[in-house]
Amino acid sequence: MLILLAFIIVFHITSAALLFISTIDNAWWVGDNFSTDVWSMCDTNTSTCMAITDQFTEYQSIQAVQATMILSTIFCCVAFLVFILQLFRLKQGERFVLTSVIQLLSCLCVMIAASIYTDRHEELHKSNEYRIEVSKGQYGYSFVLAWIAFAFTLISGVMYLVLRKRK
Repeated sequence: MLILLAFIIVFHITSAALLFISTIDNAWWVGDNFSTDVWSMCDTNTSTCMAITDQFTEYQSIQAVQATMILSTIFCCVAFLVFILQLFRLKQGERFVLTSVIQLLSCLCVMIAASIYTDRHEELHKSNEYRIEVSKGQYGYSFVLAWIAFAFTLISGVMYLVLRKRK
C-alpha cells in the first residue's frame, strides 16, 4: 500500500510540474528565429521579447488559454492538498471523490486551453502586431507538455476515483 501511495503522489506531482512548465515556458509555437507562448513572443536573433497585449486581434483567445491553464494548475495543486487532507481524515474504505473531482476539473481546464490554442493557432499567428513573421512555425514542447499533462491529470483523476483508503 505504501508503494501505491508513493506512486500516486509522484504521479500527481509530475502532473503539476508538467502544468507549471507548459504554462510558464515560452515554447507553445516555435520557429527558426522565434518562440512564442500565451504570454509573450521572443525573437531569438535579438534576444528581445514582446508581451502579448490587447493590441493583438486574437487577444481574447489568448486570454482564454491563459485563464484555463492557470486554473488547471491551481486545481491540480488544490487537488494534491485535498488528497493529503483526505488521507488523514477519511474513514477506512471511503473513496477520494473530492480529490478526483478537483483533479478532473484540472484535466478539463488543460484540455480546453490546448483545444483553443489548437483551433485558433492560425489566426493567432497571422496577426500583424508581431514584429517578425511567426506563421511559419510549429508547435513547441510546451504545447506538447500541455497535452501530456491532460493525459496525466485524467489518469490521476480516475485513479483517485477508484482508490479506496486502506490501512
